[in-house]
Amino acid sequence: MTAPEPHNPPLTRRAARLQRERDAERGLEADAAPAVSIHGEETAVKIVARHTVPMPIIDVTTPAPVTSAALPVTPPQPAPALRSRGGRRANTGPTPTRVGACAVAPAPTRRAAKTAELMAPSAPPARHARAPRTARAGIVASLAVVASIVLASTATVTATVTAALSEQAPVGVAAGQVAVSAEPVEPPPTARDAEPLPAQVQALPAPTIAATPAALELCSIPAVLSALAAGDDAAVIAAAGGGEALRSAVAAGTAPCIALDDPARVWVVLNKTRPNAPLDYRPAALAPPAGMRSIEGGSLRSDAAAALSAMAGAAATAGVGEIALQSGFRSYETQQTTYANQVSVEGVEQADLTSARPGFSEHQSGLAGDVVACADGCGTLDELAATAQGQWILAHAWEYGWITRYEAGSTPITGYSPESWHLRYIGVELAKAYHDGGWHTLEEFFGLPAAPTYL
Repeated sequence: MTAPEPHNPPLTRRAARLQRERDAERGLEADAAPAVSIHGEETAVKIVARHTVPMPIIDVTTPAPVTSAALPVTPPQPAPALRSRGGRRANTGPTPTRVGACAVAPAPTRRAAKTAELMAPSAPPARHARAPRTARAGIVASLAVVASIVLASTATVTATVTAALSEQAPVGVAAGQVAVSAEPVEPPPTARDAEPLPAQVQALPAPTIAATPAALELCSIPAVLSALAAGDDAAVIAAAGGGEALRSAVAAGTAPCIALDDPARVWVVLNKTRPNAPLDYRPAALAPPAGMRSIEGGSLRSDAAAALSAMAGAAATAGVGEIALQSGFRSYETQQTTYANQVSVEGVEQADLTSARPGFSEHQSGLAGDVVACADGCGTLDELAATAQGQWILAHAWEYGWITRYEAGSTPITGYSPESWHLRYIGVELAKAYHDGGWHTLEEFFGLPAAPTYL
């Protein structure tokens, strides 16, 4: 802001009044643009009013270095009243300013002073006054440690109080003190405690793998081969490891030396597809069963005859009554006559259900026998099942090596009607395996196909 132009002091009242009006107008302009004196230099500041905080527009007439906050502005002092020599009061207008003199700026408004203060550049703080980053990190770490200690203490106190409450120790008050019983009290079981926990497994058990017999293993045993050569069936079964071992080997097809079509062996299987070989086969040694009645004077293979005698004697000892042999061995020729008689009476279809064709009968092997029950006299074949002897035979015949060959319900497999009186000898060991395994036909026992009809 420049100094006002020089002028002469007013000489009349009217001129003084005009001078005052001009001075008033200049005062309003000074309020809008106050002059700030910094280090003896004069700087004009123009402020534009806005609805928000006004941003100053600085017009520096004479640049001056500023290193600190703006110096306080000295408000203008009113000029003292001048008096004339004659005692008359001088004009009250503003004191004129000489040319070249520094004009005193009018007092700035509050808004202009605040704006100047905000716009003054602030000196950066000294380096030694800045807080180092390591100090701030140390403060944060200290606060974290304090917080963890507080949390740990709170958890410890909570656990202690909970444990004290769960123990439910009896508390008694005496002489102003609390006495706690030293005997611990078991806490009540919770629902989770009541559930049984699974047993902890220390180690997984090693799997047990049973060795599968290799093909031809049974037939490679010297004792089996020697017993087969000697014709001793009981010794063969014993050397094979028992009746079940021999059966499983035959059913699995790993014992080709055990021929199921050899009528001289106790394990032979004869049915409508498996005849005797040869058709007119006749056993070498036949004998009547000792100690029992033989109605037709029949005989059996010697080993079968001995076993039937033992069974009949055991039944008599048990008090169930007498068991007699109705029919034993039948030759090929005898079977021809028997079958022809059945066909003449019942026809071929019905005869095939009750009688075997010549060469296909188990009676021809000497290992089958038809038995009846006797008291004062002997009953028929059909009456055996309803007698005490018939029930005893069903329960105990296997103990002596005998089985009921044609059971009820087995016709689709055997091809014959049920015959409770027709017993077949297979030896004690095989009969035990037959009974224990719950088998009902020899075809199923050795894994053979069914034979309901002739080929």
